[in-house]
Amino acid sequence: MSSLHVHDLTVGYKRNTVLHGITLPALAAGELVALVGPNGAGKSTLLRSLAGLLPSAHGSVRFDTLDLLRANRRERAQVLGFMPQALPDGIALSVLETLLGALRGGDPRAALGNARQQQERAYAVLERLGILHLALRPLDALSGGQRQMVSLAQAVIRQPRLLLLDEPTSALDLRYQNDVMATARSLADEGRLVIVVLHDLGLAARWADRLVVLQNGHLHAAGPPVHTLTPRMLAEVYRVQARVEACTQGRVQILVDGAVS
Repeated sequence: MSSLHVHDLTVGYKRNTVLHGITLPALAAGELVALVGPNGAGKSTLLRSLAGLLPSAHGSVRFDTLDLLRANRRERAQVLGFMPQALPDGIALSVLETLLGALRGGDPRAALGNARQQQERAYAVLERLGILHLALRPLDALSGGQRQMVSLAQAVIRQPRLLLLDEPTSALDLRYQNDVMATARSLADEGRLVIVVLHDLGLAARWADRLVVLQNGHLHAAGPPVHTLTPRMLAEVYRVQARVEACTQGRVQILVDGAVS
């Protein structure tokens, strides 16, 4: 079974160290892992490091036998898909055209099949995400939430074994938040390792198998939500007094009573 191994990962920008010697337990295919923590904790930096996008990273990040810190763009494209926080502006291409570009870019296997087969694959991804009706719309004409959904489609179009999602629910309403996390859950259940940055601890508790909690660039805790989401962790990391209780369906919910003075 495929797995991701992160050991002593240190990342900095110029003279500022953002991540300090992060070592994680092995993360296995089939898991949905949520990276959580307050603003500035280093969540997106960790995700971008796992994607091999930060050349200043030091340590070891391996997915199976592939060294993600030193792999080239083509080698990474063969195993992982990355969804950024936001797509760049000024793209006049249609949604379908951006998906075809993502399908063909960086991965020699994407050249297999004719143009019709590649279009069918793109349409299938759009249908799975519930945005097939956007296929011929220009990317620049979409709302923020619609652009988030297209960005997710671009990340999954090549069917990566390692999927990295940076705040995929940030611009979405409740319906699309549920759809995105349900899709992420189903992709993990199909045998992929899915790692997602989330601010909403309720979503993380509901959908993730494991939480990785960051605080000021350090690993604070890692484990199943039921063991990781505790009043003590919320006080130490988020600086809030809170209760962690189960709802009528047995799901974890967090009730914040106030700030830690």
